[in-house]
Amino acid sequence: MSVGLAALLLAAAVAVWVPVPAGAPPGPPRRGTTATPRGWSRPRRGQVARDRSAVLEVCDVLAAELAAGRPPTAALSAAQERWPPLGEVVEASRLGVDVPDALRRLARGHPGAEDLHRVASAWQVAHQTGHGLAAGLERTAAGLRVRRRTRRLVDSELASARATARLVACLPLAVLVMGSGAGSDPWAFLLGTVAGWVCLGAGLGLLALGLWWIERLADAVVVP
Repeated sequence: MSVGLAALLLAAAVAVWVPVPAGAPPGPPRRGTTATPRGWSRPRRGQVARDRSAVLEVCDVLAAELAAGRPPTAALSAAQERWPPLGEVVEASRLGVDVPDALRRLARGHPGAEDLHRVASAWQVAHQTGHGLAAGLERTAAGLRVRRRTRRLVDSELASARATARLVACLPLAVLVMGSGAGSDPWAFLLGTVAGWVCLGAGLGLLALGLWWIERLADAVVVP
């Protein structure tokens, strides 16, 4: 019975604390929002957050460099030092290729770089209208800061929801421990009978399914 109990505790710990595997197909984007791939693991979410911060730094550097009178290619090269993936955009600028299009391709290739679509739009409008690109990027950076503050607020709320879900997932185990302390023997039923093993398997399966669903709902929340 001790082996079975250890296996139960291990399975419960895995179900509660192991991140949901990445790779699930993304759901369709909602109108006015940016699609967020579901099923991200914690490291994946961390990389997305770092890329978003890097895009804001890129926008700030571009605005500062252009305001100082440097040409766009030199400004992009300076921004590349903050975020190396920008190298393909620098190369596009050197070759005379459409820079906004290169920025959009880069945004599609990096889930955390979706804000580059806004940078690309500012770049395109500045070239089409003749307005100052530096001023447009400054306004874009200000808007990105507002979005980052909103994202941080949303992430903090989602972290509370995830923590609550994991706490609730631990309650069945706590009930079993309390039942044992009250004089009953639920472990004998769960680990010593066929019906108990069926209930145990179904319970762990539903527990994992519930946590997986909570993660999907949380990852589907996006900032417009």
